[in-house]
Amino acid sequence: MQAVAPKFGIRFTAMAAKCLAIAALSMTAVAVRADEVGDVQKLLSAGKNTEALQRADQFLAARPRDPMMRFLRAISLSQAGRIPESITAFTKLTEDYPELPEPFNNLAVLYAQQGQYDKSRNALEMAIRTNPSYATAYENLGDVYAKLASQAYSKALQIDTRSAVAPKLAMIRDLFPKERGGTAVAGLTNSNTPTTTPAPAPVPLPTPAPTTKPAPAPAPTSATKPTPPAPAPVEAKAEAAEREVESALQAWASAWSKKDLNAYFAAYSRDFNGGKSRKAWEQERRERIQGKRNISVKLSRINVSINGNKATARFRQDYKADSLDISSGKRVELVRTGGEWVIVKESTGS
Repeated sequence: MQAVAPKFGIRFTAMAAKCLAIAALSMTAVAVRADEVGDVQKLLSAGKNTEALQRADQFLAARPRDPMMRFLRAISLSQAGRIPESITAFTKLTEDYPELPEPFNNLAVLYAQQGQYDKSRNALEMAIRTNPSYATAYENLGDVYAKLASQAYSKALQIDTRSAVAPKLAMIRDLFPKERGGTAVAGLTNSNTPTTTPAPAPVPLPTPAPTTKPAPAPAPTSATKPTPPAPAPVEAKAEAAEREVESALQAWASAWSKKDLNAYFAAYSRDFNGGKSRKAWEQERRERIQGKRNISVKLSRINVSINGNKATARFRQDYKADSLDISSGKRVELVRTGGEWVIVKESTGS
């Protein structure tokens, strides 16, 4: 696989291989000063890997367990082409902080670059197990399975040229662009900066000019003042629905912060299962929430779009629990059931 610098990250699509994202880890450790982390990120963005690595090592000499700086150090090693050392650094990070999905995902990227798809698959499954709503890891896992399928079909065709797998192989190979040497590029998407930028509002089409000039409106007299037009019923209804969705999300965050599990689970649709059975999902969430001494969940920059009885909300979630301080973008899909908005799907870093 061809390494592309200074971009990181790779995808199993016709896109060129990308690189590991500089600010991919969706957390900010309490012990890390923002200016020091920011300095290392700027050095990495400028391609000054040696300086970034030196700054990271100096910081970690005093705080060797800090997860954010260790994550940046692993990225600097990868960007410098020191892949085995980067793999070791990410592996150690997953061992010390198994609750963080991003190191598993970026470890999978490095394995894929080396063609170690079984290891890449295992790392992605761990990322999903850590965070069942991690959309990037699901997409990457699908790409890994596609590459493994391509290898299996190729082997079948080598053994039996009359095999019927040729059309399947051709279909999968269409997903992989050819690069130098004629080898297909294997690519995964890295954990990108979690900040969510709301989609711009659609630009309305211009209204055609009337063919006849309308009569001018009578000028208001001193006895009468113009009355502002009332909002259209449809617009007022949409605004009310958006407020209801935002209120439901804030109630969900409040229940999470208070560790009120009944209210927390009630915020989800009965069909929501987080990628496993509903019972297993509830048990996992119950253990994780009750296992924290203190939890604080705050939502900001909420952007809601309504489509009938369905809604999509994008916002920034600030999560604090014991020693963790995680800030990430989040996307939640909801449906209106029995007069209440409930969550049917959620994903982070999107």
